[in-house]
Amino acid sequence: MKIYSTMSREKEDLKTLFKDKIKLFVCGPTVYDDAHIGHGRTYISFDMIKRYLEFKGYSVFYLQNITDVDDKIINRSKERNIESSQLARKYEKRFIEDMATLNVTSVNYFARATDHMDEIIDQIQRLVDKGFAYVTETGVYFEVSKFDEFGKLSNRNIEELETHRIDIDDSKRSSNDFALWKNREGEEFAGEPVWDSPWGKGRPGWHIEDTAITEKYFGAQYDIHGGGLDLIFPHHDAEIAQIEAVSGKSPLVQYWMHTGFLNVSGEKMSKSLGNFITIRELLKEYSPETFRFFVLLTHYRSPIDFSEVSLHQAERNVSRIKNYIEALDEAIAAEYEKGNVSDNIAEILSLDESEIREELLGFNYHGTAYEAFDECVDQFFTSMDDDFSTPKAIAAIFPFIKQSNKDLEEKKVSIEDMLAVKHFFADVSEILGIDFLDYKDETSANDEALLEIIADVRAKLRAEKKYDLSDDIRDKLVQLGIEVSD
Repeated sequence: MKIYSTMSREKEDLKTLFKDKIKLFVCGPTVYDDAHIGHGRTYISFDMIKRYLEFKGYSVFYLQNITDVDDKIINRSKERNIESSQLARKYEKRFIEDMATLNVTSVNYFARATDHMDEIIDQIQRLVDKGFAYVTETGVYFEVSKFDEFGKLSNRNIEELETHRIDIDDSKRSSNDFALWKNREGEEFAGEPVWDSPWGKGRPGWHIEDTAITEKYFGAQYDIHGGGLDLIFPHHDAEIAQIEAVSGKSPLVQYWMHTGFLNVSGEKMSKSLGNFITIRELLKEYSPETFRFFVLLTHYRSPIDFSEVSLHQAERNVSRIKNYIEALDEAIAAEYEKGNVSDNIAEILSLDESEIREELLGFNYHGTAYEAFDECVDQFFTSMDDDFSTPKAIAAIFPFIKQSNKDLEEKKVSIEDMLAVKHFFADVSEILGIDFLDYKDETSANDEALLEIIADVRAKLRAEKKYDLSDDIRDKLVQLGIEVSD
């Protein structure tokens, strides 16, 4: 399979440092507020990526940091007159709850920055000892000019280094140098969290926590580093400089993976524009499955435009797949009740649903006699092997569903192929993190019933020659992503 690496700007064959094992690190949240839908987009994407890698047979350890000490956290805690650690723990807990709700369950370990101060201080000291960092009265700084390849991930020059999370400080040798440690001993810092260090009481800069954490758990080099596109410069460039300088080894990782931006109705999401949406706010209106499917309908590297029309279409598509699985189950049950199955299959179908799922493994879905199904399976996995192209993989499903619904009605599908199809959708459910086999959803049933009522009302309006009103209802349904044909 191939993975696009931001470093090379091309798709590369997946080659791991250790056979069949992958170490994956993704930058985690700064926990000063509730997670927003942009966070959701990134972490759903990497959850899918880990799921698929494991499906392919790799053993994946997925590590994610939690930035629980930062200017944003400290400033917010001062506004609320509470301890910064109290604020951080509150939003860390809510973040992990939000991820669980979205079925983002694949992270093996969340590593807090504050639990790794010894590692952070040790890495800073080694950078000082090797001449890549220097000490001033305000803290410790990485001297960017000492690392010749700074900016090699972003392809930007040192002169372009922005001031994002970089303090303006006359004690620095260059304005481009970034903080590894911030001294916080003055009265103006009273009440802020501090730790003892060889350079005085203070706290770490932002960039250093990630490399200190990954060096502890993965060593100086590992397989995949992920995060949002906005983190490439300067954050990920800084990470590369820190760890490659201190270890003398290059590259830090084999593959850099970045998720595209999430916009809201064509505009960048921001509180000032009034279009800032938290995950919790979104889930008051839409199911976690709907949002997850919406995210996966766009390639993880591409920008994604959030709109209610797109969400409604995603909701309809999830229902369409579940409705097909329900029809498939009904066809399987009909054959079972008629006695048109072998003793072995009859024994399997007599089990409860969870046990049936386990037995589906015995029905191979590669190379069946069902031609339309074989095409779907081949396109799905070919797409997933091509840099996790979920939109193309998902697109392969719907033509098959359309054809298979006809085939089931005409009884053209054998019981063995039906069970193979169900096995395939069980695996698709696991890979995408959406349980399509669980279609017993009262809300979905109510939605279908409501649509039938609306269709009846429109038919009556047209019979009464009230075409304008009927067309107005149709147009509003189309805006919600619901296909209507007269």
